[in-house]
Amino acid sequence: MKKITAVGALVLFLIGAFFGFSYYKKYKANNVAKEGYFFVPTGAGYEQILDSIRPYVKNFEAFKDVAANRNMDRFNHPGRYKVVSGKSNTELVDMIKNGNQTDLTFRIGDFGDVYQMMGKVARKTELDSLSFIKEFDKIAQQKGLNNAEDLKKYFFIDTYNFFWTVKPNEFFKKFEDQYNDFWTAERKQKLQQSGLTENQVYALASIVYKESGGKPDEQKTIAGLYLNRFHKGMKLQSDPTVIYAINKDTGFTQDIRRVLYKHLTHPSPYNTYANAGIPPGPICIVDKNSVDAVLNPEKNNYIFMAADPDKFGFHRFTASDAEHAKNAKDYQAWLNSKNITK
Repeated sequence: MKKITAVGALVLFLIGAFFGFSYYKKYKANNVAKEGYFFVPTGAGYEQILDSIRPYVKNFEAFKDVAANRNMDRFNHPGRYKVVSGKSNTELVDMIKNGNQTDLTFRIGDFGDVYQMMGKVARKTELDSLSFIKEFDKIAQQKGLNNAEDLKKYFFIDTYNFFWTVKPNEFFKKFEDQYNDFWTAERKQKLQQSGLTENQVYALASIVYKESGGKPDEQKTIAGLYLNRFHKGMKLQSDPTVIYAINKDTGFTQDIRRVLYKHLTHPSPYNTYANAGIPPGPICIVDKNSVDAVLNPEKNNYIFMAADPDKFGFHRFTASDAEHAKNAKDYQAWLNSKNITK
């Protein structure tokens, strides 16, 4: 009798162990075949979600069973999901159910215009650039502006994180909040003291950014120089404004590395060789340092600058016509030595 009882207990143990192992294997064990990302578009059906993850799991039928048992057909979210080794079916299903998608890094650089930026941004979202353009144009009009290009001041050069499913209004809201945070009471006071409009500050900041190559070292010096020229009634004569004017009129297809005399007469309100005063708007998206440089310019007497061939990326500053002529000649000679002709 005891022998029969022991055998029965063993059988029950083995049955329990079998079902326990089966449960563990289906719900808790690693079922990842390969690492990678899969996408669940907004409005995707249940079968489409299953098809998206199929290549990443070893036992698809087991995953499908767990998904059904955990009601993934009724509870799921769109997104870009990362599959990593060691994840179980339960973890993969819960990731989709809870919408725990992995964000993407967006680098906002010194884009010439907002439309150019949106073309780059849209490549990392589920929406196309036209959707962003339409929504940004709408946002601009709601603010009493003409179009998305007038929103340029809201963006700062930096690296940001967003989800693949980000909507245009959500995308803009992050930058609008950053813009509002940036314009503190202290900066607003400095803006008022400068005698410039906010638009003029951004336009000058974009020139400062381009002339400095984005390096903060000389930005306050450059800001002081251009403010000197502006207050003296001199044309700003900034090469980057000429490059921008030509690119703006040609769809940003030109690669101008050397500004030539033929470029200086290009008809555009942004061309500071052809027009006096500050351009009607920024020639690129700027960083915070360049705006602060215009609000806190270096007090100097410089009115000329030329790239320094002996110190790449930096400039020689002067208030002397003769000295500037020499500096410019040195730089032109350097360009010729590098065979940079256009």
